[in-house]
Amino acid sequence: MRSEIGNDILKSVEILNRGGIVAIPTETVYGLASNGLDATAVAKIFEAKNRPFFDPLILHIAHSDALNQIVTNVPQKAKILMDHFWPGPLTFVLPKSDLVPDLVTSGHSTVAVRMPNHPVALELLSKLPFPLAAPSANPFGYVSPTNAQHVQDQLGHKIDYILDGGSCCVGIESTIISFENEPTILRLGGITQKEIEHIIGPVSVSLNGHSNPKAPGQLDQHYSPHCKLKVLNYEELQTNSTILFYSPESEIKYWKLNPEINCNTVYLTPKNDSIEAAANLFSILRDFDKKGLSQVFIELAKNEGLGLAINDRLNRAMANRD
Repeated sequence: MRSEIGNDILKSVEILNRGGIVAIPTETVYGLASNGLDATAVAKIFEAKNRPFFDPLILHIAHSDALNQIVTNVPQKAKILMDHFWPGPLTFVLPKSDLVPDLVTSGHSTVAVRMPNHPVALELLSKLPFPLAAPSANPFGYVSPTNAQHVQDQLGHKIDYILDGGSCCVGIESTIISFENEPTILRLGGITQKEIEHIIGPVSVSLNGHSNPKAPGQLDQHYSPHCKLKVLNYEELQTNSTILFYSPESEIKYWKLNPEINCNTVYLTPKNDSIEAAANLFSILRDFDKKGLSQVFIELAKNEGLGLAINDRLNRAMANRD
């Protein structure tokens, strides 16, 4: 039986209060949520997603006062960033309190926490006495969902309810910054490194967690559709190959440099806009699977601004696929 899609926040509250799991909307992607302070409820997330226990989760809160319950210290620079970017797609890794189950943090002494910038998520969180653990609402390693139907298509038979909040406006996950030592970006996302550094000065970047990540989204292979993705290489193209170009402008430039053959083309951003590209990314990757494509050639974005986060997702989606 497939889960109901609806907009009943009170029903969602009831399910979460009794230890169930609900897919919830955020501005980034849909999350699979449960009581973040209840290890049994959190375990249901791992079971539904088939997620390995070494991959930690993010706790979601509706107001800064909730931090007192789940972390032991908030450095001044973290407070400054929270004041500037919350609610929004910026996650902080901070020392955890004893109330946070080790299952949430994969045994680490720190916990990831953020305040989503979505009215439905914030209303739901404001009605709960606990934070929500909420990784992306998709099978582990697959493309993240950006609307309620994506969730139902993949996990509809495993969860209690899907709270519909429309399509996600950001479309890629939050940026994660750790304050365990000096400020360090662990995952690129909806807030750019440049935006962060404009507020608090230089930060370092450490993106790969391999087999023992300190934050979600650090595994080498992640966000992967079933079809094989390869960086665009003219010599490998054949008639009817599918190419994901960044924009129409980049396609024009490409064919000026290469003899034209009959290829199927898709644009990540028809408007040549990085915000649109980020919002479209996961839906386009899912569409490749719906069409039954076995291989797609992709053009990476420019390595700047949101393009860094887009390329991070694409490179992880391509990893270890040979």
